[in-house]
Amino acid sequence: MTNEATNPNESKKKIYDLEERTARFGEAVIDFVKSLPKNTITIPLISQLMRSGTSIGANYLEADGASTKKDFHYKITISRKEAKETKHWFRMIAHAVPEKAEEARVLWKEAQEFVFIFSSILK
Repeated sequence: MTNEATNPNESKKKIYDLEERTARFGEAVIDFVKSLPKNTITIPLISQLMRSGTSIGANYLEADGASTKKDFHYKITISRKEAKETKHWFRMIAHAVPEKAEEARVLWKEAQEFVFIFSSILK
């Protein structure tokens, strides 16, 4: 079950369960990648985006199950690093496939939210 709250100014619910939120983001990355044209420029970008975008949640799960504070800190740091890298690959794809730039921008914003969240956790 997720913790969700509705802002009266927004039609979408905000998900506060990071496990669920990062999983949904990974699924959104997969769906986005499926919609991209496959050519010599996009294939390497797609591969990189898939790795970083789907590993945010995996590393968060690792952190959540950490046995020490040091291990938790390390895994959250990796989650933040992967979120930053994901932003980079969305930018490159938006440049390579301009017709997908707006969709990439929406997902880029969610990756940026993860950077903020993981940075806050680390403080």
